[in-house]
Amino acid sequence: MLKDLKFEAVEGVKLAIAKTPDERGETNFYAYLINNKDLALQNVMITSEAFENEDGSGRKTSKLRHFHDLIPPGKSAKIEAVDPSVFSFYNRFWISFYINNQVYDQRLLVLPFKEYELTKIEELDLDGVLAEVQ
Repeated sequence: MLKDLKFEAVEGVKLAIAKTPDERGETNFYAYLINNKDLALQNVMITSEAFENEDGSGRKTSKLRHFHDLIPPGKSAKIEAVDPSVFSFYNRFWISFYINNQVYDQRLLVLPFKEYELTKIEELDLDGVLAEVQ
């Protein structure tokens, strides 16, 4: 049962929305999950959705789900494209993964932002915004 599962605090894992150049010189925005741990993340499930208002009211996007078998230590995974039209929304992500048969679970929030507010995300060597723990 769910009540029998022990969820550990998540440390060393970040989520960012970053401006990513392609081979044609155009830029697109993607959400990335960054693993700063010394161990691989296994069976990674990411759910994302965005809301116009922090309480979930107003316009909203579809809920998307993504799965990665493995994110190696010190690496990142591209999760999904992020359309600039939702930069003004509250972008919520829920990540769950395993390390050594222990489940970890965390909710993250990317606050509304403007493109000129991007900062360097060292792990990606890209400009972007980091999600906050909810």
